[in-house]
Amino acid sequence: MTKKPKTAISPTRNEDYPEWYQQVIRAADMAEKSPVRGCMVIKPWGYAIWENIVRGLDDLFRATGVKNAYFPLFIPLSFLEKEAEHVEGFAKECAVVSHHRLEQGENGLVPAGPLQEPLVVRPTSETIIGDAFSKWITSYRDLPLLINQWANVVRWEMRTRIFLRTSEFLWQEGHTAHATEGEAEERTRQMLDIYAQFVEESLAIPVIKGVKSRSETFPGAVQTQCIEAMMQDRKALQAGTSHFLGQNFARASGIKFQTREEKEEYAWTTSWGVSTRLIGGLIMTHSDDDGLVLPPRVASAHVVLLPIYRKPDDQAAVMDYTEKLARRLRALRYHDRPLTVEMDTREIGGARGWEWVKKGIPLRVEIGPRDIRSNSVFVGRRDSGKKESISTDQFVADICGILDEIQTNLFQKALDFRQTHTKTLDDRDTLYDFFTPENAGRPEIHGGFVQAPWCGSDQCEAVLKTDLSVTIRCIPFDSEPTTGSCICCGSAANQQVILAKAY
Repeated sequence: MTKKPKTAISPTRNEDYPEWYQQVIRAADMAEKSPVRGCMVIKPWGYAIWENIVRGLDDLFRATGVKNAYFPLFIPLSFLEKEAEHVEGFAKECAVVSHHRLEQGENGLVPAGPLQEPLVVRPTSETIIGDAFSKWITSYRDLPLLINQWANVVRWEMRTRIFLRTSEFLWQEGHTAHATEGEAEERTRQMLDIYAQFVEESLAIPVIKGVKSRSETFPGAVQTQCIEAMMQDRKALQAGTSHFLGQNFARASGIKFQTREEKEEYAWTTSWGVSTRLIGGLIMTHSDDDGLVLPPRVASAHVVLLPIYRKPDDQAAVMDYTEKLARRLRALRYHDRPLTVEMDTREIGGARGWEWVKKGIPLRVEIGPRDIRSNSVFVGRRDSGKKESISTDQFVADICGILDEIQTNLFQKALDFRQTHTKTLDDRDTLYDFFTPENAGRPEIHGGFVQAPWCGSDQCEAVLKTDLSVTIRCIPFDSEPTTGSCICCGSAANQQVILAKAY
């Protein structure tokens, strides 16, 4: 009987993927549940990843002319009612403030002072930002208006999971207004391309860019574009969206401008956003049965130095050598940010190294008396598990290149995984077999992505969702037109779509 290999995380991915995910977060000390149902506390190690995401995306946004602003957390109910389709799409998720103070009741504090108009805690800000735009924009000279805000939003969720789906989460939401339809459509695609670039280059997660089906389109939008990623349980994760809103929200909010020809027209608007869900995607894409694995470009820290000595007489020399190395490394820059170095001097034996494995830090460096004598360090890579002794000077010279190699390796590994588990199918029975687990009711990784012909019918889409819990993730931008038969109903198909189970 083959002995099961020892892993730091239990259960493993294959044993119980949802629980494995929770245990990775716990072992890496990234976040925890809060006393408020469905909300999370993001701890420093997890929040540092978000800070790096914010920094990277903000630079990309600014390079296209976008400027940051901030808008109220509370939205008057009447604002949401202006856009019927929008409010219908979010009504079940809205948190509502109905009173403006508390007072002492017989059994404790109770709400008092009903508001004249209830306030909705923002689920998204199209309506309140639209109100501001209606005041800021009067002429074609005021366009384009390119605004972003970093904020929190609230959407009451029934089934929550840290980072992936919580009642409150952090995100950015961009909102732009344009003089022409073409400019707004161009901005919609431009921002999606920025998301794809960042997620692939910085988070090392390969994505598919495409358009959402009508039923999956953002409420009130003309078109929703998205990036979709495959997790290690072969489910899809929507990693970012960019919406072309046409003139729908401009009409609802009264965003008008005078053209060069002195005619009054409604502006064309867009909105686009990503959230802390990206951290969940990162965890599910790269981590293994020993814990978190972090891509260097968004890692909370790049390298940890672990001084090792058994004799008290060696302590001073080892610590001095380690501190000097830390100073040399901190003087370096990696992709326009300082190289981040942790130094762990706790005397807890072998558990210290395992903690950093579980936290996913890209490089672990051990330094002991023998290393000092040979002017070398012992380096362990988190991505491959490779360990080797390297001269200290060579390590300092090569560390940025090693980190880039780790980044590339993680992306390629994720891309290979997606390609392995993506099928092109045109037969309904084969599709149903592909998405049906062998042991129903037990944790089991199955399925993947399927590229298949679709007739465009909402009914076919609904059937797949009901029968298989499968949705159309997107209509890929790069898919070829098809003349085949719809994989669901057999009628003439006019497009290829990506089908998958999803978060």
